[in-house]
Amino acid sequence: MSGFVDEAQVNVRGGDGGAGCVAFRREAHVPEGGPDGGDGGKGGDIWLQADRNAASLLAFRDHPHRKADSGVHGSGAKRHGARGVDLIVSVPEATTIRDHVTGEVVADLVNHGDMWLAAHGGRGGRGNARFLSNSRRAPSFAEQGEFGEDRWLDLELRLMADAALVGFPNSGKSTLIASVSAAKPKIANYPFTTLEPNLGVVRFHEHEFVLADIPGLIEGAAEGRGLGHRFLRHIERARVLVVLLDLAPVDGRSPEEQEAILLDELERYRPDLLERPRISIGTKADVALFALEGDNPMEISAVTRQGLDKFLGRLGDLIKETRQVAVEHEAFVVHRPTDEGFEVVSEGPGLWRITGRSAERVVAMADLTNLEALEYVHDRFRRMGVERALARAGAREGDFVRISELELEYVEGM
Repeated sequence: MSGFVDEAQVNVRGGDGGAGCVAFRREAHVPEGGPDGGDGGKGGDIWLQADRNAASLLAFRDHPHRKADSGVHGSGAKRHGARGVDLIVSVPEATTIRDHVTGEVVADLVNHGDMWLAAHGGRGGRGNARFLSNSRRAPSFAEQGEFGEDRWLDLELRLMADAALVGFPNSGKSTLIASVSAAKPKIANYPFTTLEPNLGVVRFHEHEFVLADIPGLIEGAAEGRGLGHRFLRHIERARVLVVLLDLAPVDGRSPEEQEAILLDELERYRPDLLERPRISIGTKADVALFALEGDNPMEISAVTRQGLDKFLGRLGDLIKETRQVAVEHEAFVVHRPTDEGFEVVSEGPGLWRITGRSAERVVAMADLTNLEALEYVHDRFRRMGVERALARAGAREGDFVRISELELEYVEGM
């Protein structure tokens, strides 16, 4: 089974908030001590963090669920519950995160230590001591804890390498990286032997760089043929492209034809890839059927090591130049303000729905089995302007109003 995974889904759920406590002070010589229930603790958040020690997304393939700790419930004597511990989930460097529902990129964690808040923990419920007022001297209710945010995310890994090997299947990429580094890719005499990228560290004289063996491309890769999109995205962050041209092709394609097709696929996938520094080399020079044309052509054989020193020296110099002028990739995250308002939506004759985080949170955290808590909910909605909004929308006496799972009957002037 493959140990490299570059695509995965993860379900993140913030910890639930702890419930507030209903309690009253009961001590000797303190008659009618009053409410003293404490608040529940906030649920833990979930953070995704780029980690250089994570090599792939394998950890999410069979175990996609991550949940933070919930907050502790409040207790008497105004003792507040402890906050849930945040959960930090490690992902490889250069991981792009998308919202599973919308497909929108929400974060790109490039460098070690980059973090993004993936799921908020739920707010802790307030204890009954918080609801003491001149008109409510002994509140018999408290808030429930809010559920933590629950969402699915798509993770994509784009390898970060100094140079990427680009070529058709069976053009000698794996043999080359195995001969110049300690990488041990699968090597066989048939196309698509390599189905996952391989990284190797190359040390040659004063040069040291990371070389990526990208699975072979075919015509139509830019449109997704032959898993083209999955393979091409690993080229995006490479500083230098090394185009491998098979000098002993089984299909008889000349090196010039191979290069034209490969560059066309790169341009159609991302036109800016053709602006990257690149080297074109002929492979399998020991059994060549074609000769590489052009000024100062470079032909190598990874088996006999013919031309390898010249190739590595030129590649090392080119990478050194690009490192001096290249701008480091920066992580980004998308921040959006939380919508705290509400909206009145008609769902048919005599049926209305109130949407919005602020209104839904009132219902979600209320103890709907307690009549006094229900009266508090009605009062909160009145102060928020829900009644006025319903009247402006055209609600009539006897209509039904839904808020989350709660359904209420509309009474004018309440």
